[in-house]
Amino acid sequence: MEKLEIRDDVELSNREKEVYRTLRTNLEFTGVENRAIAVTSCTPNDGKSVVSYNLSLALAESGKNTLFVDADLRKSVLVHRLNLKNPSKGLSHLLSGQVGANDVIYSTNKKNLFMIPSGIFPSNPTELLSNGRFEKLVAGLKGTFDYIVVDTPPLGSVIDAAVIAKICDGSVLVLAADKSSRNEAKSVVGQLKAANSNVLGVVLNKVDYKGNGYYGKKYGGYYGKYTSYY
Repeated sequence: MEKLEIRDDVELSNREKEVYRTLRTNLEFTGVENRAIAVTSCTPNDGKSVVSYNLSLALAESGKNTLFVDADLRKSVLVHRLNLKNPSKGLSHLLSGQVGANDVIYSTNKKNLFMIPSGIFPSNPTELLSNGRFEKLVAGLKGTFDYIVVDTPPLGSVIDAAVIAKICDGSVLVLAADKSSRNEAKSVVGQLKAANSNVLGVVLNKVDYKGNGYYGKKYGGYYGKYTSYY
């Protein structure tokens, strides 16, 4: 198994680390059967990739063998964001039948954290995700890993996340407090439930905690039942 060196440019503050520990705990208490988790958002730049990676890291730090899958086959930013040297093979290579699972699973320099990078961007990502290989991959890897966290494209833009959510045990929606609207959130939650009714919760991201807690007050009433605070 090849190894990827992850170099985090930004060190999380203690407060931020505690937020992800809380998210991890909330996820664990949804049930032991929820082990393959799809993470999506309404629109680009909501921060879903950062959330999915740091959730994976928090799970790994708790002693869980965790596989982080970069399934954004359209515009992945993780190879650049995590300062990875371009991996030779990734998820797109597996889904197109060129290689097997053992060729795309990488160990990392983070204890208990493993990763499948996206690979090259194909012209037909939805078709590749739907051809049965991804479903077979997830089913097989549940016997090896405690958790599988899958970063997906924004569901408000393309259907890929719904295809992935149908295969996973549950899904998590990331909303940016400074840009996502209530109608967008309701639409994406509806699509997730249509694919797999097990929507585990919503992460409200990019919240401004300074001053008088404006975003916490505003969005607490704005999103209503669609928002969980992690």
